[in-house]
Amino acid sequence: MQSQPSYAPAGGAPVWNSQPYAQQFSGPSGPPPAQFSQQSQYPPNNGKWGEEGNDHTGHAEPQRFKPKKKWNDIPFLIFYILTVAGFATVSGLALYSWVKNDGGGGGLGGGRTGNKGILNSSTVYLLLLTTACSMVLTLLYMILLRAFPKPILHVSLILTPIGALAVAIYYFYVKYYSGAIIFVVFVILFAFVYLGYRKRVPMAAMFLNIVLDIAKHHKMGVYGTAIIAIIVQAGVGIWFVFTIVATYLRWGNAACQAGSAANPTSNTSCTNATLIGLIIFEVFAYLWMSQVIANVTLATLAGGPFGSWYYFGPRGQGMPPHPTRSSFVRASTLSLGSIAFGSLIVTLLQLIRMLLNWASQNAAEDGNPVVAILACCAACFVGCIEGLVEYFNKYAYIEIALYGKPYIKAAKDTWSLITDRGVDAIINDTIVALAMTWGSFFIGLLCVLFAYVYLRATKPAYNSDGSYTPAILVYAWFVGFQVAQSLTAAIDAGVSTIFVGLAEHPEILQQRAPALFNLIAQDYPRVVHGIHGTV
Repeated sequence: MQSQPSYAPAGGAPVWNSQPYAQQFSGPSGPPPAQFSQQSQYPPNNGKWGEEGNDHTGHAEPQRFKPKKKWNDIPFLIFYILTVAGFATVSGLALYSWVKNDGGGGGLGGGRTGNKGILNSSTVYLLLLTTACSMVLTLLYMILLRAFPKPILHVSLILTPIGALAVAIYYFYVKYYSGAIIFVVFVILFAFVYLGYRKRVPMAAMFLNIVLDIAKHHKMGVYGTAIIAIIVQAGVGIWFVFTIVATYLRWGNAACQAGSAANPTSNTSCTNATLIGLIIFEVFAYLWMSQVIANVTLATLAGGPFGSWYYFGPRGQGMPPHPTRSSFVRASTLSLGSIAFGSLIVTLLQLIRMLLNWASQNAAEDGNPVVAILACCAACFVGCIEGLVEYFNKYAYIEIALYGKPYIKAAKDTWSLITDRGVDAIINDTIVALAMTWGSFFIGLLCVLFAYVYLRATKPAYNSDGSYTPAILVYAWFVGFQVAQSLTAAIDAGVSTIFVGLAEHPEILQQRAPALFNLIAQDYPRVVHGIHGTV
């Protein structure tokens, strides 16, 4: 096993130039500002891990990092379990009919046309290939991120407008003008954002390198967790794809009416309301499951390798044994109700936004521009709320992971800590999360391009008039983006955990990463002024 660097000498003041981060980055030279030099260090201690205030190595357990062994938000846990069970039931019924009908015909490539009236197996193969493409691209992106941590921030920010421009040019070339115009708008917006954010790269690069250094010494805990999350997300996405296609096959009007004609005594309903209701429920269940998987991953990483590094130090210098496994057990049992609670809020907002977008499109097609514009504005408003909730929830989940709080208390404490310590200023100036999101967006664009080329090359019968192209391309982007986000979220989780630790105990960062502490002390003195009290 590769030995870890010594982040701080035990029982003494930090050696300012001995850190790997000080060697990699030219932060402010010299000792920290005078007002920080007298801050207390975490003292050595005695005891055993598992006892109050002690760990297995004889070092003091910080008072804040003691997750409570209590089941929280049980009603939401029960609701989540029932929702997953309901989705599994509907999926089982739909897939049973799908298998009996040989998947509606169709296959891989253009040789088997399949049923023209409904989505068929060729759609499933396309979306399976899109999922595989997104996984390969995400793993490649992660390898490049590990090998080139500094330039990847600039590259991630630049690639998205360039990728959007390439897609726009291609769409103009094939005369798909509506899609081309949308991507031209994306190019303009992303270009302006990059020009405003490029000066914030130095601090973001320092955060990224610290997190990557931690991940290097906890490969299975960080990258292993992220890869497992990708596989689980991809599996749930594939399950969702099969379920949606099978639902159209069983309850769609064309298939349902054909079945009723063959079996007049059947009581199967063939109304659009049945199909729409099932699709909405399936989308809701999938979005919620996807959110919970991503947030359990975040809580596992925050309460495992990253939180343990911040509060206890590197492995062999105070970190408890098996931090990732212990954190996952807490996140998937005791805290699952709290994670499901927060995820439900985002899921409902996502579903409302999707329904508003659908209503806007239908109104535009029906010649009602006023209704279309109002629905579009409402969707944008809901999207803004969704983004704020997701931003805030991320830190609430870290509070849940580190301290075992219920969701409401974690949300309140997160708001108080961030506003009280001024960490919001650093969060707003740190672009790691933005770069990771843009990288995921770019992977989604590549998946869209792959799906579009596949459709044009294979020409499936169900899409002979191109009516299904927009929906398939949207889903291709969604799959690529979700899979990429699951992996890059591992890095963002480390940065966010440092933020929460900084809000709670800024003096610990003085030991762990002096160069970063000096930079924060210089630019944001309010954050590191004094020691925040425990609650």
